[in-house]
Amino acid sequence: MQVLVLNSGSSSLKFQLFSMPDETILCSGQIERIGFSDAFFRYKTPTKTIELEASILNHKAAFKLVSQHLLDKKVGVIKSTEDIDIVGHRVVHGGSHFSDTTLITKEVKEKIKLLSSLAPLHNPPNLEGIEVAEDIFPAAKQVAVFDTAFLQTIPEVAYKYAIPNEFLTEHQIRLYGFHGTSHKYVSEKAITFLGKKESKIITIHLGNGCSMTAVKNGKSIDHSMGFSPLSGLIMGTRSGDIDPSIIFHLKNKLGYNLKEINELLHKKSGMLGLTGYSDLRDVEIMANKGNKDCVLGLHMNAYRIKKYLGSYATILNGLDAVVFTAGIGENSSTLRRLICEDLDFLGIEIDKTKNEEKASGIRSINSENAKVKLLIVPTNEELEIAKQAVELIKN
Repeated sequence: MQVLVLNSGSSSLKFQLFSMPDETILCSGQIERIGFSDAFFRYKTPTKTIELEASILNHKAAFKLVSQHLLDKKVGVIKSTEDIDIVGHRVVHGGSHFSDTTLITKEVKEKIKLLSSLAPLHNPPNLEGIEVAEDIFPAAKQVAVFDTAFLQTIPEVAYKYAIPNEFLTEHQIRLYGFHGTSHKYVSEKAITFLGKKESKIITIHLGNGCSMTAVKNGKSIDHSMGFSPLSGLIMGTRSGDIDPSIIFHLKNKLGYNLKEINELLHKKSGMLGLTGYSDLRDVEIMANKGNKDCVLGLHMNAYRIKKYLGSYATILNGLDAVVFTAGIGENSSTLRRLICEDLDFLGIEIDKTKNEEKASGIRSINSENAKVKLLIVPTNEELEIAKQAVELIKN
């Protein structure tokens, strides 16, 4: 069975084609900076790698570029679109409608569209990917795996907001959480690595979007994002937690309209607003050159994560491991060091030499006698989506 997985972000697209159930990767790749004239495309098979810059102005063009390479006579890995049995899609917001992997129908697409206002950077390109895939691979089963699904085990005491009850009962306004596919994958890998059935873990997903999950015995019990992917940690362009009264001040005193405020908090804040750079790699480069805004931005980023670490260690009533994952979590030794410094009272002690080492696979970076394991666990949302999609179709 061949499963193509599409993982579309706000300005990116990751893809992998798997032969299942043996989990063999037939090809993989990504497109970054969708919407710009200098978008970057990488396409990789076991024998070939193609990298190029091109003008890829929207997700539809990105999906078509991927399909052209899959079918290409020289570098392609399929002969016909009918070779694809399943297309698995990452969908960020499933609201209260979806708690499980779901076969995509017209009704499912309508609900994904309705939820776009809650995840404006993600659900629209997720839906676009579904519709383009239906056109390109008409014989394949289209399956949605929702980021919110793993976080459905969060208890009411954590997911309910302190606003009148009818906003939950009648309008389903509550904490949903996101990046659940990644948090599920890395927490399961960490539990296996620890060799403990009962475990208390904090998973930290750090990419352009950032989130943290408290995981007890394999189940999520709290999460840093909320009703939408805007709250919680400082992100590439998203503000994370702010005082809600700032929104009223922006409107009533400074003259912003609601559309402008939405744009400000989603696309012009976070590291971009603090430093002028949304990519943490650029922030680190400029910080090393003495840019004070970038130095402060890094420390603010780490400080916010520390606050959540302390909070989650408390509700877990202990801590076995902290897991770093995703592009920044796996690759930024600087941010990992800033996060873990001065947390020895929690049993967190980082080994600076291990932290700087470049290696693949799961690895620990804690000092030898530390009570809490510090793990780097490479995420693989695409494989998790493929596994869940196959399981759904088989059943």
